[in-house]
Amino acid sequence: MKQALVTKSTGSWYLIKDISTNEVYEARIRGKFKKEKIRNTNPLAVGDKVEYELEETSVAWITKIYPRKNYLIRKSVNLSKETHILAANIDLACIIFTTRNPQTSLGFLNRFLITCEAYEIPVLLVFNKIDLLTENEKEEQNEIIGIYKNIGYDTLEISAEKMINIDKLKERVKNKTTVFFGHSGSGKSSTINSLQPDLSLKTASVSGYNEKGKHTTTFAQMYDWSFGGSIIDIPGVKEFELVDVKREELQDYFPEIFKERENCRFSNCLHINEPHCAVVKAVEEGSISKKRYQNYLKIMEDLK
Repeated sequence: MKQALVTKSTGSWYLIKDISTNEVYEARIRGKFKKEKIRNTNPLAVGDKVEYELEETSVAWITKIYPRKNYLIRKSVNLSKETHILAANIDLACIIFTTRNPQTSLGFLNRFLITCEAYEIPVLLVFNKIDLLTENEKEEQNEIIGIYKNIGYDTLEISAEKMINIDKLKERVKNKTTVFFGHSGSGKSSTINSLQPDLSLKTASVSGYNEKGKHTTTFAQMYDWSFGGSIIDIPGVKEFELVDVKREELQDYFPEIFKERENCRFSNCLHINEPHCAVVKAVEEGSISKKRYQNYLKIMEDLK
């Protein structure tokens, strides 16, 4: 029985690395794989542990996929009713947040955090391009950092370009399987290259016309860090839609709302317009961020 990790996925074929020998093989799927409860465009994802058989031609046939401890999932870009697993078996998800060039929306950030909460993926918020910020932008970013630190999220400010706090980031990702996630143009690949320059991932400047990033990563791929652990590089995205989250479950994935809800009068309170709602009171008193709460209401509306 040969075991391997999926290190690259193009949708039609895969690269796998043998767990015992570190040999890398091109692989195909053999047999039918049991899909998740929700429909996925890809039965296998980078980070999956599998069993395989090797032919004389050195082509590997994947025969079994092991259960995942977690995975990062989104709606498929091309098939809106289908879903796509971006990566599996993740120890840490780093979302690259930029206050400018391009600006990361809090809605995008919150939807990503909801997904990580739902699938029990630890998160580090990485605020990149701090060398480009004006004084007003620094104040704006400090406010955002304060909101998420207060909730309990780990944060780190860096500049991949100027190598600011890259050593601190290296310590956070060392000996872990990490995913870097963010808008196209947020500096995801540049950050990875700053941690290990010999990976030489493609980077692209942000378009001056609309300050949107250009896609430089085409397929998900896993790389080993020289200092221990690995990185799963996934394509940058412009939008991130939730998958399989019900309205009544949404509050479970906002830690500050989940903590406060036990003080609501009604056990089925959705914290919208119900009487004696402790969450609404906490927003009014400032212990829950108004911006986060407004985003909660917007997502609740979207989930109708």
